[in-house]
Amino acid sequence: MKSLIETTDPNKRAIGIWLLFVAFSVFAMVVVGGATRLTESGLSMVNWNPVTGAIPPITQEEWMEEFNDYRTSPEYKIKNAGMSLEEFKGIFYWEWGHRLLGRLIGVFFLVPFLYFLWRKKVPEGLTPRLFGLFILGGLQGGLGWYMVKSGLVNEPNVSHFRLTAHLSLALIIFSALLWTALSLVRESYETVSDRFRKLTIFTLFILSLQIILGGFVAGLKAGYIMNTWPLMEGQFVPDVLFAMDPWWSNLVSNAVTLQFNHRMGAYLLFVLAGLIWYMARSESRAVQSAANMLFAVIILQIIIGVIMLLMHIPVSWGTFHQGGGVVVIGALLNLIHKTRGQG
Repeated sequence: MKSLIETTDPNKRAIGIWLLFVAFSVFAMVVVGGATRLTESGLSMVNWNPVTGAIPPITQEEWMEEFNDYRTSPEYKIKNAGMSLEEFKGIFYWEWGHRLLGRLIGVFFLVPFLYFLWRKKVPEGLTPRLFGLFILGGLQGGLGWYMVKSGLVNEPNVSHFRLTAHLSLALIIFSALLWTALSLVRESYETVSDRFRKLTIFTLFILSLQIILGGFVAGLKAGYIMNTWPLMEGQFVPDVLFAMDPWWSNLVSNAVTLQFNHRMGAYLLFVLAGLIWYMARSESRAVQSAANMLFAVIILQIIIGVIMLLMHIPVSWGTFHQGGGVVVIGALLNLIHKTRGQG
């Protein structure tokens, strides 16, 4: 942390550290969200009470009321009929914890923000950006409920489009928090070649597509099929990639195609990170260090993904993989920020 915090301006330092903490909280939120999804707990709370929902049921009567509401849902009727109250508590607490963390992040952001405004410590021009981040956080909560609602109608599965939107917005918020924090605490920047800079931006574009693919894969549970590597059930290119009609629907709704594309995206990111690492050898030591970190976390993320796939997506490895995706984003943004300057 000491080497990351370069500024001597006390206001920038305080606000930067605060935003780094909030970004880490969003990272934790994404990890808990992954565990909630993998434990199939996300549909356990069929009501959305933004304020009163912060307190879980306490008495037996309150628990039975919550459980009876759940028993009217498609998930209970189709998948969990006969579930006991104690089993229900097991999935309820994951979703409740996920929502509670979201509320806490709102508090972690709003209270210091108001304090910094009151004390006139916010640097000129930064207030609109911080206000926009708070609005995005509120929208994320609403989008989360919009996602959950899709699994409370007929089928006990949320829309993979809504899940991907929910995940993507969380990562956009994380990225904006991290970028803003780095712009406050960092004072030294590196000059790099135009080719190097363009390569990092292109890699960010591919990583964004890979994250969207990952959301689709998670939403359609595409990781639970074709659990072999490097081939997909004996084929490098499965013959059912374009089994759906029209052809473009395979790109967003065919589980096999999505898993295949997600694999190809990982390979492409490995190549791009390798090129960045190679080109960084002619750049400054600071750029080399950031490039080394990026290459290392992408390799680790691919290894985790392969292990997770071969083990048929256990909760632990699946959660680890989702968190690893956020780490990759952070490593790439750090490199881009280091070589593009403040803003």
